[in-house]
Amino acid sequence: MINEKKIIVVLPAYNAAQTLEQTYKEIPFDVVDDVILVDDHSNDKTLQVATELGIRHIIEHEKNKGYGGNQKTCYNKALSLGADMVVMLHPDYQYTPKLIHSMCYLIANGVYDVVIGSRILGKGALNGGMPWYKYVANRGLTFFQNLVMNQKLSEYHTGYRAFSARVLKSILYNNCSDDFVFDNQMLAQIFYAGWEVAEITCPTKYFEEGSSINFSRSVAYGLGVIRVSLMYFAQKAKLGNFEIFKGIEPRKEV
Repeated sequence: MINEKKIIVVLPAYNAAQTLEQTYKEIPFDVVDDVILVDDHSNDKTLQVATELGIRHIIEHEKNKGYGGNQKTCYNKALSLGADMVVMLHPDYQYTPKLIHSMCYLIANGVYDVVIGSRILGKGALNGGMPWYKYVANRGLTFFQNLVMNQKLSEYHTGYRAFSARVLKSILYNNCSDDFVFDNQMLAQIFYAGWEVAEITCPTKYFEEGSSINFSRSVAYGLGVIRVSLMYFAQKAKLGNFEIFKGIEPRKEV
């Protein structure tokens, strides 16, 4: 806990057997109260490793629900356990759990309600081995998104995020896609609801055991990101009314 606020780390896992232990052992349990692992029907020993590590809350999907579907289960379970803050951390060890302190203190002290770990701030991405084509695509998509959505993030595509419970309760993440574009739809909902997002420099690691999506799915993801940005623009301009934004009430103080 920090300032009497319960912190839960969620691990959306798929074939993470080789990296899960290393990730889990770096989680700072001096502040983290609980961990949830959701296994999205892996075909390796992810569940066995999670059990051996003593992870308290393990949920197994009977069929693969996709990256977004996995996160929905993570957040729903964390909120049901009374989390005040939820940290989404990939168990593939691309992001260091050592930043959890810094991310959560910003939320616990009321500075921000959403904090993301950015690979683009500084030189963490390229130094960590991010392929050049992914770096260029990241920068290009981010430039487009900032322009269309009137924001100033260094990147929208990180898999390292921390939220206050009140943010998660104010948006409708269960209405988002079950695929990889979930992350972008969720950020669009957060901005639409009027929350500000902080970024913290995050080193990253690219290696053979780390999860990644292939080129064709990367293209599909990029097109999905463009679509989400245009939907956000149209929704804000009252030129459309899209399902992912229905029922979200913008904060009055914004």
